[in-house]
Amino acid sequence: MTPVGQHAPELRAAARHLGRRRFLTGTGAAAALAFATNLPTAGVAGAAEMDAARVPADPFTLGVASGDPQPNSVLLWTRLAPEPFEQNGGLPARRMTVQWELARDPRFRRVVRRGTAPAHPEFNHSVHVQADHLDADRTYYFRFRAGKWLSETGRTRTAPPASSRAGLTLAAVSCQAYRDGYFTAYRHLAEDDVDVVFHLGDYLYEYAVNSVGGARKYTDRVLPDVFNRETQTLDDYRRRYALYKSDPDLRAAHAAHPFVVTWDDHEVENNYADDIDENGNPPEEFLLRRASAYRAYWENQPLRRPQRPTGSDMRLYRRLGWGRLAQFDILDTRQYRSDQAYGDKAHVPGPESLDPKRTITGASQERWLVDGWRRSRAVWNVVPQQVVFSQRKLDLNPAAKVSMDAWDGYAASRERVLAGAESAGVDNLMVLTGDVHVGYAFDIKEDFDDPSSDVVGTEIVATSIASGKDGAERPANWETYLKANPHLKFYNGRRGYVTVALDRRQARADFKTVSAVTTPGAPITTAASFVVEAGSPGLKPA
Repeated sequence: MTPVGQHAPELRAAARHLGRRRFLTGTGAAAALAFATNLPTAGVAGAAEMDAARVPADPFTLGVASGDPQPNSVLLWTRLAPEPFEQNGGLPARRMTVQWELARDPRFRRVVRRGTAPAHPEFNHSVHVQADHLDADRTYYFRFRAGKWLSETGRTRTAPPASSRAGLTLAAVSCQAYRDGYFTAYRHLAEDDVDVVFHLGDYLYEYAVNSVGGARKYTDRVLPDVFNRETQTLDDYRRRYALYKSDPDLRAAHAAHPFVVTWDDHEVENNYADDIDENGNPPEEFLLRRASAYRAYWENQPLRRPQRPTGSDMRLYRRLGWGRLAQFDILDTRQYRSDQAYGDKAHVPGPESLDPKRTITGASQERWLVDGWRRSRAVWNVVPQQVVFSQRKLDLNPAAKVSMDAWDGYAASRERVLAGAESAGVDNLMVLTGDVHVGYAFDIKEDFDDPSSDVVGTEIVATSIASGKDGAERPANWETYLKANPHLKFYNGRRGYVTVALDRRQARADFKTVSAVTTPGAPITTAASFVVEAGSPGLKPA
């Protein structure tokens, strides 16, 4: 592997270029967003207050959620929207005060924390409560109240103390195109026994949704025409989140488990790269759209204050610990990446994609990741992120094509990251991935072109919740991919999610799939299970 510092001059040059470009375009986008929506650029809300008792209908139509659990705190979320598909959720542009409670039991007989929080119109009446001073490694129940209206009850939990090596079961999900089918897998996930859910991107899609909900083919409702266009404005993105969060199965999963979220491309626009969009629009125009999308994302997710965006920039990559068992380094591979090589078409690796200056994470995030590994004392170092990390040849030709949107299109980035893991002494590396609407299990190789080289980690790819419609157990390219990629140990094209149980001895991945999403209510089955022994990388069937 190339030493991690060998390309430092190229990385510094790329960082200077990206920083200069963002200064020239991002500040204009931030100002335009503030002007277009009358939002205070500093995030200080100044709207007059409205008595919550005057809310005429249930404002908790979008459910409740929690996220980013730490040993002594967790983030609680809701958004007030009595008419969720209307502008501003059917509320006037006035601030409201919301009450919240956190208890040890679902009947709230043992309330341990309570308080009030503002719901600002500038943030679309979303509520983000950081509940602090909690006990570690404990389940809690929470709810909100606005006037006479009471939200549903959510269940959440805190992370264990820093010294703990107690076991953990996580779920990984991704890609939930509303127009492609029902979120049936979320109903099963809501009933599954997991500690935390990692959403790996494509929480929503920018594409139009017709009046019958696409593949859902509603016969009992008609969706407003406002959804039958691609999202562009802040109001478009806000309404699209309202549509997605109107799904009862998604709401059930959020109410049942804390989520840790990161985005991919469709939360903004397909396959965007930094300030470059798919259609070749001027960066200053696209950054205005990106600023709108980022703001709506924060408003609608259980994210802490450090993740609140400033204009077109949002620091989403962050680190969470689960005692001494696991360190989670959540990445953002969209906001800082170089433009896709070769026009973003599948291509044989070549000078453009192999350029050592190219980055999928940006130089700062890459350094942050490797520095975090050097300080880690966790048994498992887990990297939740968006696009396929392992080499994935798409054909059987001697010089095979690969995806330019995945890490294959940023080979130097992958090489530096793996060299960083090696230099940091990371023994149990696991990458969690979404994006591709299928389930994969990869052995991460020291040299993907040498089948005899060492296995240095594991990649678990979660299939989609709905994107791609029903899918197939064995897609048309199933045999080709398995032959072209001997480090690929599993491939399934159905919808669902994956759970990973971690303890000090091993990790066990269970790929759970549903037979259909174009009709509701499909049962769930376990398509395959694998284990990886701590200190001995390599997937083995369970």
